[in-house]
Amino acid sequence: MVAPFRGIVLVSAAAFLLAACSFAEDALWPSLTGEAPSGSGEEVYIPASQEEIRDEASYAETAAPVSPRPITQASYEPDTALTASSPTGTFVGAKVAQQRSELENLKSSVNNRRIQFEQVRNTARQNSQGYFATIAAVTARLRIGTTPGNPVLVSQWNAAQSELDRILTDIAALNTLGNQVAADSAMSSYLLDSVRATFGLQGAVDEDHRQLAVIEDEVNRNVVLIDRLLGGLRETIGRYTNYVNAERRNLSTLALAIKNGEYLGPSLANQGDNYSSGPVRSAAVEPQSLVDERRPLVVIRFDRANVEFKQALYTAISTALERRPQSTFDLVAVAPNMGSPANVALATNASKRHAETVLQALGEMGLPSNRVTLSSTTSPGVQTNEVHIYVR
Repeated sequence: MVAPFRGIVLVSAAAFLLAACSFAEDALWPSLTGEAPSGSGEEVYIPASQEEIRDEASYAETAAPVSPRPITQASYEPDTALTASSPTGTFVGAKVAQQRSELENLKSSVNNRRIQFEQVRNTARQNSQGYFATIAAVTARLRIGTTPGNPVLVSQWNAAQSELDRILTDIAALNTLGNQVAADSAMSSYLLDSVRATFGLQGAVDEDHRQLAVIEDEVNRNVVLIDRLLGGLRETIGRYTNYVNAERRNLSTLALAIKNGEYLGPSLANQGDNYSSGPVRSAAVEPQSLVDERRPLVVIRFDRANVEFKQALYTAISTALERRPQSTFDLVAVAPNMGSPANVALATNASKRHAETVLQALGEMGLPSNRVTLSSTTSPGVQTNEVHIYVR
């Protein structure tokens, strides 16, 4: 009669385990019926065991919060402090004390330069953001259309010019700071040579040499910091200088867009390869052969007063520079060769003035003058004064 009783016990235990599994599943998985996953809201407090209390205390000690160190683009702050030492009373010990004082001054100077660099860089970044916001407002207004010479846009353009000048002031401050850091670099080289020379002096004790070794290590660390700071200054100055130069050209093109009341685009000088300041203009091509044999990139017909050509001209030149950044252009004034010689001379003079107007517009758009040649000719195939632009 023992076996049946054991079967009953096993069945009961299995039922209890199944119930426990059901309870565990309900506790681990939230309800999907729309009811709150917390169930009835009844809470049962189970006190922690002594072992859990000990583990929690141990975890709290090892996971104590650490003060976060500020992260910047480049860290120049020294991580170690120069340890103090007692004087040895020797001549070399006196030299060590003097070098230690010079090292402390150097470290203080480097730290001050680092702080100044961060401050000037933050100021320049704020000025750049202010400039960009102003330019974006002007560009947005021009894109949707406005009146020529809108005084509101003129005022915003003047504000953008002032903000760009502030960035120039920041660049000047960075250059001054660079000269000061260069002086610190010279001081570190002098101090390093002085420490190494002191090693060779007689009358030193072991403590003197130990302190000299510590000072030498500290000087070497500051040499690394100074080099890093100089590299950061050089990179920042170069980046902001290129930025200001490009935006100067964009402001010139933007002034033309405000004058016309329509957005043209960025300065042509900022498109494609960087234009060199040296002579790039190649030998001029005979204008008559250009007109007779070549297909022009742009033809502007001055058959009426106030011909609107600037937007189409900008688009054509910009597209040509995108396809071939090193392109140069031949600007040819073409007058009709019809009628008496006096009429031809008058037409030629008028076509030259039109070509000069187009050349001035190209300059306002940012196209460097060494990329354009200007010439004139006559042709029986045209009926009115024209300006042809050929790309090379």
